[in-house]
Amino acid sequence: MELIEGWQTLLQVDILLVLALGVLVGLMLGALPGLDATVGISLLLPITYALSPLNALVFFTALYSAAVFGGSITAILFRIPGSTEAIMTAVEGHHFTARGEAAQALGIAVLSSAIGGLVACVGLYLATPILAEAALRFGPAEYFALGVLGLSCISSISGGSQLKGLAAGLIGLLLGTVGLDSLTGAKRFDFGTTVLLNGIPLVPASIGLFAASEVLRRVLQRDTDLVRTAPGAPQRRIVLALPRIADFLRLRWVVLRSSVVGLFIGILPGAGATTAGILSYSLQSKLSRDPAGFGKGKDEGLAAPEAANNAAAVGAMIPLLSLGIPGSATTAVLIGAFMIHNLQPGPMLFVREPELVYGLFAGMTVVNVVIIALAFLLVRLFARLALLPYPVLATGILSVCVIGSLAYGDADAAMVMLVFACIGLALEAGGYPLAPVILGLVLAPIIEVSLRRALIMEDFDIVAVVSQPLAATILFAALALLVGPWISRAVLALRAGRRGDTRPASNQGD
Repeated sequence: MELIEGWQTLLQVDILLVLALGVLVGLMLGALPGLDATVGISLLLPITYALSPLNALVFFTALYSAAVFGGSITAILFRIPGSTEAIMTAVEGHHFTARGEAAQALGIAVLSSAIGGLVACVGLYLATPILAEAALRFGPAEYFALGVLGLSCISSISGGSQLKGLAAGLIGLLLGTVGLDSLTGAKRFDFGTTVLLNGIPLVPASIGLFAASEVLRRVLQRDTDLVRTAPGAPQRRIVLALPRIADFLRLRWVVLRSSVVGLFIGILPGAGATTAGILSYSLQSKLSRDPAGFGKGKDEGLAAPEAANNAAAVGAMIPLLSLGIPGSATTAVLIGAFMIHNLQPGPMLFVREPELVYGLFAGMTVVNVVIIALAFLLVRLFARLALLPYPVLATGILSVCVIGSLAYGDADAAMVMLVFACIGLALEAGGYPLAPVILGLVLAPIIEVSLRRALIMEDFDIVAVVSQPLAATILFAALALLVGPWISRAVLALRAGRRGDTRPASNQGD
């Protein structure tokens, strides 16, 4: 009954207009490097005073979901993730654009994102109390194991050399120790600047590592062709084309599985949609019949992270609404919108404001449909940028990179972005993948803090920490994912060697 009332509350002209506006703003913020959902909600929070509680919350949740997808537009077109959630999309998606298949990639991305969000909405409707309670069972040992599981993804996102991928991941882990020690308050590697006291800011670092370094690489190598076409062939228009039903049915299990993974990761406080996208990408590469195709423009590698990160954005709302615990940085900022209207997220919200809660549920469902409609408009806008001369485009991209970095601090944040641009340029020149660096940077605080807290709780007995049933299961899965590719290659090489030994022997007998 409450669900029906929620839909009746949502289906009003003013609320639907606010929802569409939130999607449009979110798509544009997500597509611009640095201006993600967290920044957008922070900047626009004052407008909450002029809106009703439901209008304000529908606007911000629409902005949040749309911004997570918006980052994939520039990730696919320019290999520049507009938001950190689109990092794996940039790794996989730009290969489509280079082949002249940007329309196909954008279609897969938007449909996977929408379905991932809708699947997560089903979980939001049916399993909010159950899933939130399950998330509370995760203690420090389980979070440590989850972080190690995330690190095992390095073998899937390293491209050619897994050793270089591991080295890049260790660099990320080392960078993740910068800043104040969260347990003792000691300063670590801050270099006398205040911007590093809270650690290396993730958004300026990812902007520099992927966006700015990509521009510098193209300028230095004079590689100004975003789309490679045969000599004399007409330039294809970059649009958004939804995949055919037969093509998408082939990806149905990929999208469904990644949506469930993203939903659960999103529920875990602090894990975030970025982690969900990386984990789902890694999982799909292990389950794929053609794992060698990942990182070269593969449909599965694009659909998996897009479904997962949008599902994680919805999943992050579950602990917020049911327990009052923010599931991500964006939902932590979103608490401000609740407080302005004297609303306290948590179990009592379902009792005191059921129409608002279920109206919000209905709004998050409609958002994923509206994203598909408005994505057609926005893709055409950004596609026109690809027609500009590259020096002009590069100047604009670098300007947006600087502005996006400044949104996270003072001039020091822009310096962090430029330093990481140089790091990214040097790593790519040496053949080191960039994604493991960001992975290590994201997971380092989770792993370090969770391990130290678990050790304190167990009197520094590491065996007691890793032998807890759930933690041990996750760690075993992480070990299998990490060493699995090496074992598989060793077995294949051994079999090939045996076949090579038997063939000459038979020839000698002839």
